[in-house]
Amino acid sequence: MKKTFADHVIDFNTNLQYTGKLPSGIRIMNPFREQPQVMDIMQQFYRRFYGDQHPRQIIMGINPGRLGSGATGIPFTDTKRLQSVCGISISGIQTHEPSSVFIYDVIAAYGGAEKFYHDFYFASVSPLGFTAVKEDGTEINYNYYDSAELTKAVYPFMVENIKKQLEFGVDRSVCYCLGTGKNSQFLIKLNEKEGFFKKIVPLEHPRFVMQYRAKRKQEFIDKYLESFNAHPLAFSR
Repeated sequence: MKKTFADHVIDFNTNLQYTGKLPSGIRIMNPFREQPQVMDIMQQFYRRFYGDQHPRQIIMGINPGRLGSGATGIPFTDTKRLQSVCGISISGIQTHEPSSVFIYDVIAAYGGAEKFYHDFYFASVSPLGFTAVKEDGTEINYNYYDSAELTKAVYPFMVENIKKQLEFGVDRSVCYCLGTGKNSQFLIKLNEKEGFFKKIVPLEHPRFVMQYRAKRKQEFIDKYLESFNAHPLAFSR
């Protein structure tokens, strides 16, 4: 029996691990191994929205953050959106992530979670996140491009896992890249070398919109929808 898109994603997430070295002071963040409820929640989510063999376009973020997929295992989905929109509850933890607010506004404008997740799959250039420890001992999000040393260390890991995800049933005609700065610069160069997609379409990162352009949020939601409409899903792979 042919695997569903959900089967592929669940297998991928279940087996995700980074075994290489990291620069001093940087820690890998793997919610599937660190958070006891995440594996079950992740399986519920993908079986609910991805239990088919329909091809999807990919939307590529940077790497998981602590309050979104770092807590739920689902990209750009904090615990509030997980429960209120996706109908999946998580006990003992509540997170609010501005990026998740923006993405779920986009999802609503597109026609809702069922329709959106039928057509799109969120991934990240690095499928696992990173944190740095501050002098006072608190952990903060860290991005794969925040130091050349980290980028070099995780480069093979990132390439290998993008290739794996392309086998899920991804339409390779276009990749929407979240982040018009360092993330898109890196991904465009990587794509030129690896030939993952025919085209990379950069979009402003949700965190940037919510932090610096919140009053113009609707303008960026419209831009996302216009980009999606300009590059309809190609059903022949």
